[in-house]
Amino acid sequence: MNLDLTEEQQLLKSSARDFFEKEFTKTKVKEMEDDSIGHDPEVWKQMADLGWLGLMIPEEYGGVELGFMDMVILLEEMGRACLTEPFFSTAILGTLPIMSAGSESLKADFLPKIVAGDLNLSLALTETSASYEAAHIATKAVRDNEGYILNGTKLFVQDAQVADYLLCVVRTETWSAPEDGMSLFLVDPSSPGITINPLLSIADDKQNEVILENVVVPETNLVGELNGGWPVIRQLLDQASVAKCAEMVGGCDWTVETTAAYARERIQYDKPIGSFQAIQHYLADMWTEAGMAKRLTYYAAWVIEQGYPCAADVATAKAWTNEAYKHCTRMGVHIHGGIGTTRDHDMGLYYRRARQAALLFADTEMCNEVVAHQMGL
Repeated sequence: MNLDLTEEQQLLKSSARDFFEKEFTKTKVKEMEDDSIGHDPEVWKQMADLGWLGLMIPEEYGGVELGFMDMVILLEEMGRACLTEPFFSTAILGTLPIMSAGSESLKADFLPKIVAGDLNLSLALTETSASYEAAHIATKAVRDNEGYILNGTKLFVQDAQVADYLLCVVRTETWSAPEDGMSLFLVDPSSPGITINPLLSIADDKQNEVILENVVVPETNLVGELNGGWPVIRQLLDQASVAKCAEMVGGCDWTVETTAAYARERIQYDKPIGSFQAIQHYLADMWTEAGMAKRLTYYAAWVIEQGYPCAADVATAKAWTNEAYKHCTRMGVHIHGGIGTTRDHDMGLYYRRARQAALLFADTEMCNEVVAHQMGL
């Protein structure tokens, strides 16, 4: 096992950083936060032209056909840039289930459009409990002559406001075990009976409530087998957890670098504050935690890419990275002092995203439970 970046991965990393520093500055991030849509079609098209939307999509559908590790490297730079575009929702949450479970006709229809930047996706999974467990999914789909009728409410659906299709996780069988009666449908959000309401979020990351009232979905929009959707989602949740870790690792790196630079420049009592032992120890702890988060994330990504059992490694990476990102940004604000709490400074962007990201695709408590279970406890 070698987790060092290849020459191609280094090129991907450096080109992504250059692109975001030029095209997605922090001023741009704040503009997108204030915008109700939070999406710039011009930037999106540029990302498509770079091949990023099709990074893991097979070449036969127009994609680049790289691996999960390559996606992690790209997402790390997106996390560093605080990207607000619907990349995660489309390229991870929407694309990977279609690739793993979609029919050939569905892949041929959807994947080339995703590669070209002409189709955005969003995952409608969680409900009132905000749980990622099958037992908490209550939205139902009932068969009728026109296809399936969907009823229910989904919460925390990221980027639904710009999605061309929602990948809805619904219950199609109520008398079996929760994991055995789940199905996946691609739902057009402009269909009659769908209402999308924006939700307030600490990260301003465009979370939404999606209400489905007697929404008709054709049978051809079924992704995978009927009643066989949960294994697809279970695999996706592992991939999404590590992908979210990658974004957090990028945020950690920016926070540590920016705070260390500030500590070298900020003068108090005729000395840089970085010369004081307390500040040195704060930054050393931040650097250590950020470094370990990166190593755990890369290892978990490697395990996923190899197709090995990954539950414990994914949970370990997510639990550690959750806390590392929160700690790094908290200390970044602390070291910057009052200016670190203002919207004029960029540190607050990362502080708010750290609190949000830690809750997505398994919080620390849930991850600890998974690790304990894997230990036989």
